Parts: sequence; structure tokens; C-alpha cells
Amino acid sequence: MDDVAPSHKNRKVNDKFLEWLNKKYGSIKAVKASRGDRHKYLGMEIDFKKRGCVRFKQFGKVEDMIDNGPVKLEKSDTAMTPASSDLISKDDDAKILSKQRKEQYHNIVAKGIFVAKRSRPDIQPTVAVLATRVKEPNESDWKKIVRLLKYLNRTRQKCLTLRVDKLNLLKWYVDVSFAVHPDFKSHTGGVLTMGHGALISMSRKQKLNTRNTCEAELVGADDMSILILWTKLFLEESVIQSTGIF
Repeated sequence: MDDVAPSHKNRKVNDKFLEWLNKKYGSIKAVKASRGDRHKYLGMEIDFKKRGCVRFKQFGKVEDMIDNGPVKLEKSDTAMTPASSDLISKDDDAKILSKQRKEQYHNIVAKGIFVAKRSRPDIQPTVAVLATRVKEPNESDWKKIVRLLKYLNRTRQKCLTLRVDKLNLLKWYVDVSFAVHPDFKSHTGGVLTMGHGALISMSRKQKLNTRNTCEAELVGADDMSILILWTKLFLEESVIQSTGIF
């Protein structure tokens, strides 16, 4: 067991849980608890300082991508957006990257996935597309990686801020871009919000080809349906136990 994040409206329940953990595992190593309005958890800083909101920050991870990345960026080397209009297009005539640069490309994409999933959903579509090119990235893909790093250089202090307005109101938005990838596969995007910020977000290439937009929309809805249903059931179970709202 490691990095458990329990929560309860009654502080004493957390105290009893910590006591139980130490009885169960304390002989191996003392189980320690972090309390307060800031926590370090799974590579994130979780900040509850502002009432009614929670912020997920990964400034150190973003700085690592930029400062230890494959290109040296000055403070003025920035981009307004994480990608340009040619993000999904593929230049088959561009030169394939060397082995070293392939590894650097793969490294940035892997770090980008980690950050995008936790605190920077604004780069998720870009990272999702770049992740489809890790086997044979070329110079065109390299330019897109540099563009992403320039955007992160401009937005180092961005973080994900979440606020819930109503516990029993989930708003899902799902959309699809038809046949936008070089192999004519479509792309699915979806996001859940309960007031402010993306509680869950997803952006990925579809796994099969479709014949028209309608079919692509059906595949996109199916892509998201597991998350939609799981979230509903999870919240019903957890919120009923604590508030009885549902």
C-alpha cells in the first residue's frame, strides 16, 4: 500500500483509519498522514487554499520538460497555443529522426501524457496526436514537439482548477472530428465538468475507420460511455453514503 488519499467529512474517521493502518502495517514502517490545505500526491501538488476550489499543480514537471528538454528555450521563445492548424497532418516526405532524437521525442511525449492527464488538459489533444507518431517520428513531428514546449514555456504557471456547483449534476461534452488522421481515422474528445474545470477529459484517436460523420459520432459516444457510466455510478455510491443527495 502506498499513496492512499482517504477523505471524510468527519475528521475522526480519518484518525481512526490512520490508527488502523499503523496497527496493520506499522511494524513494517510507520504510516504517516499529511493534513492541511496543501498536499504532495503522485507527482502533483493539490492545493485547497481557496475556499470551494481545488487546484492541481505540476510546475516542477513542466519546468523539467522545458529546461531539460531536447531544445534550449529562452524566456522569449513562446507560442500562443500548444499546436498549429497542421497538428494532425503528416508529412511523409520529412526525414525520419535519428535514434537519439527519437528517444528525446518519446521522452517528451511520455512526460506530456503524465502532465496532461493530471493538471494540464489544455495540452491533451496535442499530446494525444504526437503519441501516435512515437514509432517513426520525423522532422515535421519534431517541430510540433518544439511548438508544444514553447507553449509550456509561456504557460509554466498554469494549473487545473476545479469547482463543483452541484453534486447531482454531471455535464459531459463529447465530440468527434471525422477522418482527420492520415489513415482516415477519426478523433474523439470528451470532458466532464460539474461547475468549473475538467474533472475528467479524454482526447484520442479512434481505433477503427468509419464511413461517415454519423458513424464516427457513434464510435466517439461509445469511447466515452464507459467513463460516463462509471462516473455516475461512482458518485451515486460515494455521495449517497456521505450526503444522501442522489
